[in-house]
Amino acid sequence: MQIKGEAKLLRIFVGENDKSGHIPVYEKIVLAARENNLAGATVFKGIMGYGGKSRIHTAKILRLSEDLPLTIEIVDSAEKIEEFVPIVNEIFESSKSGGLITIEKAEIIKYTSG
Repeated sequence: MQIKGEAKLLRIFVGENDKSGHIPVYEKIVLAARENNLAGATVFKGIMGYGGKSRIHTAKILRLSEDLPLTIEIVDSAEKIEEFVPIVNEIFESSKSGGLITIEKAEIIKYTSG
């Protein structure tokens, strides 16, 4: 698969402890991205952050948090990203978890599957 030129970056913010049944929300989103043939997805784990409830989550030793912030990034064509957003919304709704979804313009310089 080769993708080049204008694209969209889908960025999804969730908590590490957010679950849909027994499956972490981030895992459900990544597996759904693969099932929908998106170019790829990466999950980043934050060391500190807060969300809608303004509660600080941190990886500091004296204040261990089991709910660190996670960011999932997916880059693909605008059409594929726009088709995927309702799937992410459904995952949020079925898990009753909070989160944030953003879309940004991206330009793919090079993408190869190796």
